Amino acid sequence: MPLDLNSDLGEGFGPWRMGDDAAMLDIVTSANIACGFHAGDPSIMRRTCELAVEKGVRIGAHVGYRDLVGFGRRDVGISPADLRDETTYQIGALAAFAQAAGDRVRYVKPHGALYHAASRDDALAEALLSAVADFELALLGPANTALDRAATAHNVPFYAEGFADRAYTADGSLAPRGVDGAVLAPDAAVAQANSLALSGTARTVDGPGTVAVSVASLCVHGDSPAAVEMARRIRVSLDDAGIPVQPFG
Repeated sequence: MPLDLNSDLGEGFGPWRMGDDAAMLDIVTSANIACGFHAGDPSIMRRTCELAVEKGVRIGAHVGYRDLVGFGRRDVGISPADLRDETTYQIGALAAFAQAAGDRVRYVKPHGALYHAASRDDALAEALLSAVADFELALLGPANTALDRAATAHNVPFYAEGFADRAYTADGSLAPRGVDGAVLAPDAAVAQANSLALSGTARTVDGPGTVAVSVASLCVHGDSPAAVEMARRIRVSLDDAGIPVQPFG
């Protein structure tokens, strides 16, 4: 079964850069591009879209909370109505740059704290999916969550995401970044990518055993240490296992 490989890209701001986006775009098949709220700015959005089109990589809108200082990883109190409008704003901004680069936005993936909050909270998930549906896009996110249910309710194509470089807990959620072992080293990330791709399971960080994780796309975070080399090793490993790596949908 084919498997998509994605990464969160365009996550610099002004003079600050994070990760090697150009190198990562030689490896992945989908790019979740920051839309200016948790990271990114107009010039970075334009350049990242241009690079993605040049390399034949699918463009996705990586929407987040309005939180540049916290990189979108802090909980932000926001009403569902405001979240819908801010999601629409971010998608629209990236859509303009994607069009200017000769392509279009194909899907949305929430970032950081928003990803986790909207996975748990039906009202936030409903607000986010209302914006996604307005643009007739797909959603990339965790299976069996409020986001999954809201996508079904809005008739939005949903694609389940797994993480190569993040540890899982026994309930199938990601271990918080503050937990020891939550961010996997390259060898462990390659092993987890293979396990997710071949058996749909991941080892748990909070006890022995494994947990089932539905996966149509694997994420390698662009800001992880040695992210490019990790992604390259994962791509080679999937190729060696005979798993076609191509965009979802």
